[in-house]
Amino acid sequence: MANNRFVNTLDNNNLVVDPVTIRTLWVNITRRCNQACTHCHIEASPSRTEQMSREILEQCLKVIGELPACEELDITGGAPELHPDFNYLVSEARRMGKQVTVRHNLTITLDGDPVSHASKEYLPDFFAENEVKLLASLPHYDEEITDRTRGKGVFQKSIQTMKRLNLLGYGHPDSGLVLNIVHNSDGPISTDERDQLEIKFKEVLSDRYGLVFNSLLAVTNMPIGRFRSLLKGRNTLKEYTKKLENNFNPGSVTGLVCRHLISVGYDGSLYDCDFNQVLGLKVSGHSTGINNFDLQALMSRKIRLGNHCFGCTAGGGSS
Repeated sequence: MANNRFVNTLDNNNLVVDPVTIRTLWVNITRRCNQACTHCHIEASPSRTEQMSREILEQCLKVIGELPACEELDITGGAPELHPDFNYLVSEARRMGKQVTVRHNLTITLDGDPVSHASKEYLPDFFAENEVKLLASLPHYDEEITDRTRGKGVFQKSIQTMKRLNLLGYGHPDSGLVLNIVHNSDGPISTDERDQLEIKFKEVLSDRYGLVFNSLLAVTNMPIGRFRSLLKGRNTLKEYTKKLENNFNPGSVTGLVCRHLISVGYDGSLYDCDFNQVLGLKVSGHSTGINNFDLQALMSRKIRLGNHCFGCTAGGGSS
């Protein structure tokens, strides 16, 4: 990548981003979603049609089954629950003894499939039965802010779904059912700021709605996809990217997700992360697809880095 300031910054700090393990297979099984959020880097929406074939999905299961070190299947989209083989994928991975994490937008339970209108009301029970770890996106504890980001009515639907999940045990200490909330931040956020925000989220959601959750994850919005278009429309793209760069945190490099996982696109292509997937930056080397998954080659690959990587290393890090 031309003018790779991120790589230059690593060099100036004597830092290297190299693979450590493949603990997680992060699979993007569909670009279709019941929402079209302003910050969505994948540009998901109800009109997207891309989805993973059954053949590629089966190959993903084969790979995690043959990799003892791969403990987790992380399923994302779009809204992954809209894929026709979503239930099968979850059930098979759990049968193998793998942890399954689903990136869940909370509203899909009530909205259902925007095309077929199939109900998704069963999802909370299905998640609990399979002990699925949920990364549930909720932009803010304020209704107006959330609806402005994701659409009118999204906040109240999210609250309703969280209530159902709480009744099943999700978010309660020692239940074994993990409900983490994902907050998308429009800029760098320090570890202390994240901790304070988690306290505020828990306080407001508990006092106003009687809700509980385990942890708050703060993810810095990447200047790619739909969010990049939004920044360009506001004429603030340059300012935003400079802010990320100026807040580079050397201490965040150790925990970068690209060092511990492989991302799989809906077409089976392999990437270092979900963001590289959007940018079309396949993994380096010859093992670039799930059908020719080569652990040795992937562990010796050079991770592809670009200026967007400042998003994962700004402030307290969001990787």
